[in-house]
Amino acid sequence: MASRRAGGGGWAALRPLLLRMHFYAGLLIAPLLFLAATTGLLYAGSWQAEKILYSHELTVPHVGEAAVPLSTQVKAARGAVPEGKVLGVWPAPEADATTRVIMERPGLDEGETLTVFVDPYTADVRGQLTTAGDALPLRAWLSEFHASLQLGEFGRNYSELAASWLWVVALGGLALWIGRRRSRRADLVLPDRKATGRRKTLSWHGTVGLWAAIGLVGLSATGLTWSKYAGENIGQLQDRLGGATPSVAATLAGGAAGGSDEHAGHVMTEGMEMPPPPPTADIGIDRAVAAARAAGVTESLRVTLPAKGKGYVVKENGKTLPVHLDSVAVDPADGRIMDELRFADYPLLAQLTRFGIDLHMGLTFGIANQIALAALAVAVMFLVVWGYRMWWMRRPTKERRLSAGRAQPRGAWRKLPVTALLPFACVTAAVGWFVPLLGISLVAFLAVDVVLGFVAARRRPAAAPQG
Repeated sequence: MASRRAGGGGWAALRPLLLRMHFYAGLLIAPLLFLAATTGLLYAGSWQAEKILYSHELTVPHVGEAAVPLSTQVKAARGAVPEGKVLGVWPAPEADATTRVIMERPGLDEGETLTVFVDPYTADVRGQLTTAGDALPLRAWLSEFHASLQLGEFGRNYSELAASWLWVVALGGLALWIGRRRSRRADLVLPDRKATGRRKTLSWHGTVGLWAAIGLVGLSATGLTWSKYAGENIGQLQDRLGGATPSVAATLAGGAAGGSDEHAGHVMTEGMEMPPPPPTADIGIDRAVAAARAAGVTESLRVTLPAKGKGYVVKENGKTLPVHLDSVAVDPADGRIMDELRFADYPLLAQLTRFGIDLHMGLTFGIANQIALAALAVAVMFLVVWGYRMWWMRRPTKERRLSAGRAQPRGAWRKLPVTALLPFACVTAAVGWFVPLLGISLVAFLAVDVVLGFVAARRRPAAAPQG
């Protein structure tokens, strides 16, 4: 009994503080969360939209019996864009898909490439588009819109601030909802259809937040990996824990690549050191891909052509479960596998990071993943609307139509016992340092709250003197 009372007393002291934090975070950060959800909803639908919008470039009119050599397809792309420099080739991943030839061309912005789409059966060029990574123009634009509202580096602060607070709002609301007294257990997980007014809105807000909480925390955590400030801290922590994502070693012996000025490596044959192959030795992309396939790298290939001091890099890009993310480096002189990297050999933390990012992007489970992301985005939008509605419904009187609901009274932190207050303060400070925009905005909230409290105290009428 004593332990139960102690636990109840601890929650009774903590609940007002959580209420006040959840109130202010929801009130002030909710517009950013709504924006992030809206742009995220658009991005979730972009995968299917680009298949429709760019169907001419992405698909072939007729599936042939056999594909022409990749070198022939690359030659056709070079003929269509003679001023371009071929960086890589993505062979057609499905029978009805085109091959993508990735080019560098003058006049493109940083991070952009030109992709030429080639029919793998006829080598006819189906079109060309400016791309960013694997994103075609529509998805590339929506991705940047989601990340920065198309406002550049300044705009990226919006998405980082939203991601920084999303998990706080979600977990705080989850704790408040679970800790709420209720007469029926079913009201925890299902909306109370008999409720009316503010109780009805609270019921929907709480139950939808409960079901969405895990997904929202996951979106927040993975979203922060892309952020500028918290993302740097996450990357450093991941490196220190030995969870950095590895990459295949493609550097040639002697530091030169086939097809470049020199190939200074030496080959050992039956114990004898042989002279290096001719400077222009290059087995070509077809033999390089064949060597990679023989080594077990077969799914959704992406081939990076040799650069100075580097060999061919052939990677898998099958991110839908079961994933295919193995890679090999191929010597352009003789087709020898110089290095290979299997996804199974990634550090566990690197594997989890990969899965988390792909889930955030809607890749891991394909269209089901994209539908789930869209549902989470819609849930956030409703949660924000319901939150503001409850705030409005708590206004002091119906006559004062321009008034709004009051926050939880100040001084909630004073009710916490020292044994809980000190750890809470330390954890908050550590998290605020690790996620800088969260820490800075939290300090700003506290400063504004103190000023408002001081102004309210000055305006409060003095107590009437005793007679």
